[in-house]
Amino acid sequence: MSSAVSDAIVFFGATGDLAYKQIFPSLQGLIRDEGLDVPIIGIAKAGWSLDQLKARAEDSLKAHGGLDGKAFAKLMSLLRYVDGDYNDQSTYIQIRRELMGAKRPLHYLAIPPSLFATVAEGLGEHGAGANARLVVEKPFGRSRESARQLTRVLNRFFPEENIFRIDHYLGKEPVQNILYTRFANSMFEPIWNRIHIRSIQITMAEKFGVEDRGKFYDETGAIRDVFQNHLLQVLANLTMDPPTGEEWDAVREQKAALLKAVRPLESRNVVRGQYAGYRSVPGVKSDSAVETFVAAKLFIDSWRWAGVPIYIRAGKALPVTSTEVMVYFKRPPRETFAEIVPPASGHMRLRISPDVNIALGLRVKHPGEVMKGQNVELVLTEQETAFVPPYQRLLGDAMRGIGDLFGRSDIVDAQWRIVEPVLNEAALPVIYAQGSWGPEEASQLIGTDGPWHNPMTA
Repeated sequence: MSSAVSDAIVFFGATGDLAYKQIFPSLQGLIRDEGLDVPIIGIAKAGWSLDQLKARAEDSLKAHGGLDGKAFAKLMSLLRYVDGDYNDQSTYIQIRRELMGAKRPLHYLAIPPSLFATVAEGLGEHGAGANARLVVEKPFGRSRESARQLTRVLNRFFPEENIFRIDHYLGKEPVQNILYTRFANSMFEPIWNRIHIRSIQITMAEKFGVEDRGKFYDETGAIRDVFQNHLLQVLANLTMDPPTGEEWDAVREQKAALLKAVRPLESRNVVRGQYAGYRSVPGVKSDSAVETFVAAKLFIDSWRWAGVPIYIRAGKALPVTSTEVMVYFKRPPRETFAEIVPPASGHMRLRISPDVNIALGLRVKHPGEVMKGQNVELVLTEQETAFVPPYQRLLGDAMRGIGDLFGRSDIVDAQWRIVEPVLNEAALPVIYAQGSWGPEEASQLIGTDGPWHNPMTA
């Protein structure tokens, strides 16, 4: 993989929501923190002028993180704009003109996936693919075959090592912290296996509904939106083997091996729910069968994890917005003190959002003569969320050609393989009340491995 830094940024969809919420703040951050100083070219078909795009950028920064006077002035001096149709060859000729001889541009496709192939072809046919890098947003395909087809199309114009499939969850500091905590502390490795771990739970709860994303969400659903990508990546970080060597792809090699060992989902191990009132959201079909909640039981067919049940759930309109991992250790092999040790007493809790929290659950003795215990939790670290924003980190890595926080084609394929059997379920999702923890069927799914751990707000 080339280590040469990209010498220009071209972002398609410059007038869109993603650019407004994430890309402009990330560009200002890269200028402020890393001295970014390359041409930045926005592309869209909006009938806008460069001055209108600059005004949009200013509004974006005021709404998302604030203006940094010096960095913003630099951003304005670097920013250019091409207003054109992605299907029009003259658009790509204008892009080449604005690049002013840049040899290694980074093309960021902040556009609907249906346009990825069109833009990649337009760039490739006008000589922009040879040494360029291509960043594509999720969802990468809607199924295993569509993802494979998209990879084939992109590979016609861009080599695989120059394609960066972005999943902003991988840029989050707390998600990286899972890997670091595991492999920077040798005490965990001897017990991180089927011999000592009873079960694992991952919960991604969102208090809000789909809000103004009704049309998008009704074509996507919880499995495609967060399960197939974000949550399977968290699972990989949590259960993969240690990376071997220090090459950038060492981490992705182990992630790929782990995800290829995850057993494909079966309908009997999946609960799909839909919150009451979802069908009245603008853009949502009145008879929609799309899930806003999913709970699933998975197994990893590897020596390390054979027989350990893994439960993942995600949902909207739940009581809190929080993502947590609970690793439950096995109970002692016998009751030494004539008391029943609760199964949940021994655990490790990793909180990913809204803050970072790593804690160990232990059983300790009550003061007094009787050998009776109580459950306590030792909080190992609590950190505020003052981290480098995920998109800023990922955009910087892509410019440097560092791919370990991006999806590789075989990893994406393995993720689709896991969810493929349940993507097109004919059964209607179970309706659940807003503000609840989802359908009761999810509790039945976890059964004696439960109950579910419900994250708290603080």
